[in-house]
Amino acid sequence: MAQAAARDPNAACSTHQVVHIVEDDELLRSSLLDLFQANGIEAEAFEDAAAFFSQVSRATSGCLLVDVRLPGVGGIDFGRQLKASGYDLPLVFMTAYGDVATSVVAMKTGAVDFLQKPLLTRELLDAVSAAFAIDLENHQRRLFQQAVRERAATLTRREDQVMRLVVSGLMNKQIAFELGISEIMVKLHRGSMMRKMQVTSLAELVRHSVILL
Repeated sequence: MAQAAARDPNAACSTHQVVHIVEDDELLRSSLLDLFQANGIEAEAFEDAAAFFSQVSRATSGCLLVDVRLPGVGGIDFGRQLKASGYDLPLVFMTAYGDVATSVVAMKTGAVDFLQKPLLTRELLDAVSAAFAIDLENHQRRLFQQAVRERAATLTRREDQVMRLVVSGLMNKQIAFELGISEIMVKLHRGSMMRKMQVTSLAELVRHSVILL
């Protein structure tokens, strides 16, 4: 069985994308690994959810290809545990026993696709491609959120106070009254805060501030 090497759970998010196969059928695991390798896609395989959790960090990128009927923790419950454990990998479910109810539940967990076995190569590759695209968007979102938090950490206490009052909708004069400082000082703190946050408009500042809640 091919397995992933253990990774540092504190490592930075990476755009090195891997298909993480979680399937208890050893023959199918091997076939899927060969298929992805033949198509230039890196993949690694695990026999169950426990093996995945023990070897793959939350910082990993790519997607998950998961059998719905896994031994122990089933595929649907595995998907729920991923989110609860801080993993942000798009899921593609596969099953030989698909039904409408199961597929609906699977899609409600945020799955990208729900594939029937025997798997069709083109359908599988398209699903993985879509999952990789979503993963890249998630990665870029995380980088942006991290950048906003780092910028906010450079604000002085007063600049942070001004920012919070600005995004709450108060005018400079009202902020001056709230903080007991002059309107000129509010303008100075506001200008410095906007530069540090790298925003040029109130609307942009409000979008950034949502990340800090």
